[in-house]
Amino acid sequence: MHGREYRARIVVFVMALACVADAMPAHARTDFDGAWSILIVTREGPCEASLRYGVKVAGGTVINDGSAIASVQGRVSPRGAVRVLVRSGSQWANGSGYLSKSHGNGVWRGQGTSGTCAGTWVAGRRE
Repeated sequence: MHGREYRARIVVFVMALACVADAMPAHARTDFDGAWSILIVTREGPCEASLRYGVKVAGGTVINDGSAIASVQGRVSPRGAVRVLVRSGSQWANGSGYLSKSHGNGVWRGQGTSGTCAGTWVAGRRE
């Protein structure tokens, strides 16, 4: 995978997440806090077929695990509902879904360098 394709794919993912945590106010620990592995699958559009990516949830805020370059605004509600907006330059993606204590799933839609894409995501807690 080329650097540009990798970056575009990361941006298109809704759960790919950046360094917003430092700018966000502190929140109480939630059942969803911790490290997660996300599998992003493209179902529509010219984006890469799939990508696995690591993220963290801290105080209910979705954050980057340090491996992506993007601006992220995301939250997990006390009941596990997830909403995320990811931006990098003119590229963006919106994602939504649900997490349980050990896994999750949802959908995403966005605009990357190759056009509009959409798909699904599944998550599993990392130990």
